[in-house]
Amino acid sequence: MERQNGFEQGPIRPPSEASSLLLRVNRNCPWNRCTFCSIYKKSKFSIRSVENVIHDIDSVYKFITRLQDPGTTPAALQRGLSPGEEPAFYAAYSWLQGGMESIFLQDADSLVIRPEDLLKILCHIRSRFPGVKRITSYARSDSVARIDDGMLKEIAAAGLNRIHIGMETASDTVLQLVRKGVTKETHIAAGLKVKAAGIELSEYFLIGLGGTEFSQLHALESADALNRINPDFIRFRTLHLPDKITLFPDSETRYQWAPDLVLAYEILTLIEHLHGITSRMTSDHSYNLFQEIDGTMPQDQERLAGVLRKFIAMDCEQQVLFQVGKRAGYFLRLGDMVAPGRMAQVREICRQSDITPANADERIHEIVQDRMRRGMPF
Repeated sequence: MERQNGFEQGPIRPPSEASSLLLRVNRNCPWNRCTFCSIYKKSKFSIRSVENVIHDIDSVYKFITRLQDPGTTPAALQRGLSPGEEPAFYAAYSWLQGGMESIFLQDADSLVIRPEDLLKILCHIRSRFPGVKRITSYARSDSVARIDDGMLKEIAAAGLNRIHIGMETASDTVLQLVRKGVTKETHIAAGLKVKAAGIELSEYFLIGLGGTEFSQLHALESADALNRINPDFIRFRTLHLPDKITLFPDSETRYQWAPDLVLAYEILTLIEHLHGITSRMTSDHSYNLFQEIDGTMPQDQERLAGVLRKFIAMDCEQQVLFQVGKRAGYFLRLGDMVAPGRMAQVREICRQSDITPANADERIHEIVQDRMRRGMPF
């Protein structure tokens, strides 16, 4: 039996799970070969025992019960903790403050564990926290595709009601180049299986994954797959990688990073080619240039496409000011550019950093690369 090492939480979660209790079902990623992801590259994959996960659930339950006691203050409870109890206490306290509505199962692919074990974990969560409204997890398409339809429905009935799948792209060309380990048809089969089981589905589109050469193919093939799946959510993420990473290691084709205007056309192509779906589209990450994209198909399709068309139609200087202003935190949406004070500050940043329409893409890329090296956002 695996040794119990105390309460565990993994390194990442979707932004939409910011208020969720994080429960670690396995450590790291079972695939761990995608060239664009460095999160788990130096880590070994392992599955935690059901007993250890249940122990974590019980630890949180114990502290939630104590924290809800009117005669106990968090400070008094904290003073009596042993070092081994602190992670579970802080997780419980944070979750209680956030409303205790959702739980996120970590790490990269909780659906890779034995379905019977996942059922035990879900049932124990429900027994301890019957008021939880949402239990969610990341999953790889190939893991979902291997699960029997009936078993997936049992998992849904036990409480797993949202799955986040990193589709990234549905272009078989790009999928192979970045060693994703799945095909377009696997993505579609897994997405349809999740939907058929009655589980909410979030599919992620990775902006820029095809670089300049495959940008439109990336968008068109992904739109086709999303049309066939009709996920509940389409979420945008933007590729950010150090130049030292070789994104297409098995090909003579060299990855060429795409400037923002190419990416704007890429997103516009995706949006324009979505048909017959009712997905909510959201750009819910601060690294995304067009973070204001948020709406539901089909009623908001033209409005969302209009965001990209407006940027594309701007003159070069205005485009550069938005590119810099958004990344520097002065603008969240295109409409914020009307604020004269903010515009003046962004112009000053451009002056100090020697960013002009002639060199903007290269200079912004250089600055982003430098900040990534120093662990700073931009």
